[in-house]
Amino acid sequence: MKVAATTLGETSGDLFAQTLKVGYFLTTVGLFLIFLVTLVVQLASKRYNPFFYWTVILSTSMAGTTMSDFMNRDASAEYLANGATSLGWGPQGMGLGYPAGAAILIAILIAIFIIWKFTGLTFAIRDIDTLRGEALFWSAILVSNTLGTSVGDFLSDSSGLGYGGGVALITGLLALLLALKYVSAVPNVLLFWLAFVLTRPFGATAGDLLTKPTVAGGLNLGTVGSSAVLLIVLLVLMSSARLREHRNSLQSTTGPDGRF
Repeated sequence: MKVAATTLGETSGDLFAQTLKVGYFLTTVGLFLIFLVTLVVQLASKRYNPFFYWTVILSTSMAGTTMSDFMNRDASAEYLANGATSLGWGPQGMGLGYPAGAAILIAILIAIFIIWKFTGLTFAIRDIDTLRGEALFWSAILVSNTLGTSVGDFLSDSSGLGYGGGVALITGLLALLLALKYVSAVPNVLLFWLAFVLTRPFGATAGDLLTKPTVAGGLNLGTVGSSAVLLIVLLVLMSSARLREHRNSLQSTTGPDGRF
């Protein structure tokens, strides 16, 4: 579900910013507002609802895509196809570059975790039950998704690995984290956050692999078609999770013989 949400965030963010030519600035503002709305709905929920939770994950992924692009790119020919000189209204990008953008985001993410540590609140997400804890959690999610986009774009565009090579590298790292899950000395909370950050560059590189032209090493499926397919996949997974949650709720209120 996380991979589907992050890949959809990459393709849909590019759909608005590049395909529809809304631009990084306006798309970032719009998607950030959507993130705030979905976050309010999630915070108002008294119990776990897969649709609310994964909608916020998706909105942070979409906003993170264009926030990263706005930080790292500009209106030069390197980032704008077909000789375009602008993309949407407003600032055309800060042009910091992937290394500088990633360094800034890493510093922000570390600062969030330091603040989180000093609050004395748990890092285990199943035990987060306060408004302050959720605020820190979702702040970390938004920044980690933005950071993941920067890392994924760097792997795809500047590392020499290409889209397929970037996907293969991150897949290998995720497999390593999965193996470490069975090593008792490694905390599961640490593995969770490392995996959470790594699934975002996986989504960024996988999204580029799906949408970019074949001459650039992609599959040329386009942002519209790729986003539609990924949305269907995510909705199916969300529905399955909601059904499972409903079953668990029923089991917790009935005895082994099915009686209340």
